[in-house]
This record gives sequence, structure tokens and C-alpha cells, in this order.
Amino acid sequence: MTRRLISKNIIKDLVIVAVGVIIIWIGLQVVFGTENPFYVVASGSMIPSLQVYDVLIVQGHVLIEDIQIGDIIVFDRPNGRDRVIVHRVVSITDGDPLTIKTKGDNNSSSIPGTDFPITEEEYIGKVEYIIPQIGYVTQVLKPPTNYILIVLVISVMIVKEVIKRKNVKDHPPSDNLNPKDSDELKGYSDLEKLKKDSAYTEHLDSKISDNEPEFEVEEKKDGKKKSDENNSEIKK
Repeated sequence: MTRRLISKNIIKDLVIVAVGVIIIWIGLQVVFGTENPFYVVASGSMIPSLQVYDVLIVQGHVLIEDIQIGDIIVFDRPNGRDRVIVHRVVSITDGDPLTIKTKGDNNSSSIPGTDFPITEEEYIGKVEYIIPQIGYVTQVLKPPTNYILIVLVISVMIVKEVIKRKNVKDHPPSDNLNPKDSDELKGYSDLEKLKKDSAYTEHLDSKISDNEPEFEVEEKKDGKKKSDENNSEIKK
């Protein structure tokens, strides 16, 4: 029974994490206007502007018509679209379609089929932010390291759940009241006692007031008897 509860809780936590990641990812896609807003620099063609393992945040809402010479853009390689390239724009040719030519800062010249011709179909977005060297994480998380980390995370969650259940079992909730609660209950008890005393006093007063007429009647009867006795004595 305990194992079932633990497994259910772990599955629940994993589902919550997965849903949270999906929501955040969809939100980033909406904000940056591209399917993948993050790219890692994989070569030295843009040194010194970009270093290997720098993470790029790409803004897809910037239209190709708004790109200017000197901007760094991300695009699919025109020849085969088998790689994603990040280079600097060196020329723009107006036409139908509009065509862009790029070059790596560390390259001597533009490479046909790689740097040009770039049209709207190859264009992904403009580099908006650069996060230095964070891309090392992607290298660390390559198999089998990523699988080991996943196993470790799940193991930690299991151990945490077991310890939590053990603590609950060893230290069940206590019904003992703390001093503050005891004082409050004492005050409440005194108040109830005072109410009962007041009610009892009212009851006695009411009872006395109900009995007073009877005493008066009896006194009057006694007075009449005494008067009759006196009269009888006078008559005698």
C-alpha cells in the first residue's frame, strides 16, 4: 500500500513538472515568435562576437524586411537546409523575393550555399540576446549523463517521499493543546460559567417574584384570622 502511494506521488510530481515545462516552452514560443527561441553556438565562425557554447535567444517577430546590414541572424543553410547557421548580414538585395547575404566574422569571405542566397523561407530570426557559455550545459547533458541525472532526480524524489511517510508514521498528529489554546479554552469556560450563574440568578429572581403574592395572601389570611379571633374574644 505504501509503495503504491509513493509511486502515485512521484508520478504526480513528474506530471506537474512536465506540464510546467510544456507551458513555459509554449509561452516562450509565443513571446519570441519561433519554434525554438534558443540556439547554441557550435563553431568559431563568429569569433570574437560569439564564442563556442554561447546561447543565443532569437526573436522571430522581427520580419526579414526589417533586417539591416550588421544584424546577426539565424537561418537554415540554403543548400539543403541541413544545418542552422548564425552569421552577420553583409548585404541585402531588394527584389522578389528579398535576398540576404551573410558572412561569419571569423571567415575571410561569404560561402555560397551557406551565406547566400537567404530568403524568407530560410530566415528564422534575429539574435536578440546572448548568454555567454551557458551552452556547456548541453554538452554535460549528452547521453549517458542526462540519463544518469534523470535517474538521480527520480531517486531523490523516492527517498524524499519515503522519509516524509516515515516521519508521519513516527510522529502522528497530537491532540495536545498548546498553552495559548488552553488559555483560550479556560477563558471560554469562565465565560460559560458566568453565563450559567447569570441564568441561575435570573431563575431565582423569577421564582421569588412568583412566590411573593402567595406570601401576601397568606399574611392577609393570617391577619383576618387574628382579627376574627379578636372579634370573637370581644364578643365573649
